[in-house]
Amino acid sequence: MTYQYIDNQKDLEQLCDTLSQASMLAIDTEFVRTRTLYAKLGLLQVSNGKELALIDPIAVTDLTPFWQLLTDPNILKVLHACSEDLEVFMTAGHCKPENLIDTQIMMSFLGHGLSIGYAAMVKHYLDIELDKSESRTDWTKRPLSQRQLVYASADVEHLHALFPTLLAETKQVGFLDYAQEESQALIEKKFTPVEESTLYRSVKLAWRLNPVQLNRLKYLTIWRYQQAQKRDLPIGFIAKDHTIMALAQYNPSSTAAMFQLEGPEQLDIRHKGKAMLDVLKKAEQESEQNYPAKVKRLDEYPGYKQIFKSVKQFVAKVSKTKEIPVENLASKKQINQFLTWHFKLSNDELNKGDIDLLSGWRNKVLGDELLQFSANNFQ
Repeated sequence: MTYQYIDNQKDLEQLCDTLSQASMLAIDTEFVRTRTLYAKLGLLQVSNGKELALIDPIAVTDLTPFWQLLTDPNILKVLHACSEDLEVFMTAGHCKPENLIDTQIMMSFLGHGLSIGYAAMVKHYLDIELDKSESRTDWTKRPLSQRQLVYASADVEHLHALFPTLLAETKQVGFLDYAQEESQALIEKKFTPVEESTLYRSVKLAWRLNPVQLNRLKYLTIWRYQQAQKRDLPIGFIAKDHTIMALAQYNPSSTAAMFQLEGPEQLDIRHKGKAMLDVLKKAEQESEQNYPAKVKRLDEYPGYKQIFKSVKQFVAKVSKTKEIPVENLASKKQINQFLTWHFKLSNDELNKGDIDLLSGWRNKVLGDELLQFSANNFQ
């Protein structure tokens, strides 16, 4: 299929007017993310099966007509492994897609694993070997080569072509609703605002700190995240985890004292030491009653390893009975989330609906049996 290269506003508006009549669009993005917090959009690809267009977001400054297609509930948007595409839509387009399905999720329900690549899917359905040599290219550089453009067009041409077969197979096994729900859950997760006050919990070894130290870590992680946003830099470029952990633990009173500590990155102290000292001073002004509670560790719960193993075996049994791939039904993280809730180990008040295994399609398949199993086997 030949492609149309869109590099001006008029052509974009005409294209989107045509695409707005489609019932389904195959969509992909090319972007660069090396030294930035946010991905830099380099190209948008879209096909309705008849027209295939490559939209240049650097040449076309107002992409509103395209973003409106994404939010049109009457058009099904089909993407493969769309997690990072969603971030692009959020940061570049400030739009939350409606009526979207991820073909990687659909493939997983057909037993192809959770992370099958686009090329493997195309090979499976169309027996076409895709050239992936341009996957590492800088899509923000201009001009793009003919080879790059052909590579990019293949990402939506074959996606549109194979989707009807994939859709029919997913319907046949009865998992289309589940795939749609998982796709929507992915969107909701990506578009849920970051809770800055809980960022400290994601720092490795935060469980070692007491409430006073955790309060310092909380202030440091908030400062780091806000700096990363403001300067559009990766979190680690602002300050490494081991740096802020050491500062939270020992609360040095000067940059000279920071350099004496084991753990902090020397460059972090040299470039951000004074700023981090200011953050530590602000943390000291926090009321003690607002200090975070000590982080509870699930793996320290008595008998955790055996409990986890028994739940995993139970899930595998349900998976076999219901003929649902076990990796779709419950990941290690989801089992741990359930156990944290069951044993009331969370620092937050979690409701049943907050637990993946007890909500949505998983609750229908697994929920009541899992609750009964847990009640009968461990308290």
